[in-house]
Amino acid sequence: MLNTLRDLYIEQLRDLYSAETQLIEALPKMEAAASNQDLKTAFREHLEETRNQADRLLKIFSKLNLRPEGHTCEAMKGLIREGEESIRELGNPEVKDAALIAAANRVEHYEIAGYGSTKTFAKILEEKEAVDLLEKTESEESAADEKLTKLAEGGMFSKGINQSASTK
Repeated sequence: MLNTLRDLYIEQLRDLYSAETQLIEALPKMEAAASNQDLKTAFREHLEETRNQADRLLKIFSKLNLRPEGHTCEAMKGLIREGEESIRELGNPEVKDAALIAAANRVEHYEIAGYGSTKTFAKILEEKEAVDLLEKTESEESAADEKLTKLAEGGMFSKGINQSASTK
């Protein structure tokens, strides 16, 4: 029941924790499906980062004397299901990599929005330590999104995955 901002804050924290735990299961599958080594590395590195993000949420729950369970993030479930469709698709490996990046960017944007909103609630509720932890994760999610975009677009002296995929 959402009667107070604190109720909403806790619900959003549980949503984020569910999202992160689902992503911890999905990232190894995305890494395995990727053909580009840089993309594989990005997924592997983000898996470790995601584990740390889930741990940060556990710290917040501990401070609140609450457990994170009790909520399933349906949005993440859907985003992961869409990513799994790309994994199952047959075809050009570079095009599949571009599809995996698109799916991962959607996940990052969802997480950025979730962490931003929840951080705002934490500020209003004067949960200073939580604000700092949520801000750190929000920043990491933005960096992951930028990294994926750079892989897709390429650098000044190399083709990105999207450009390579368009020539096939």
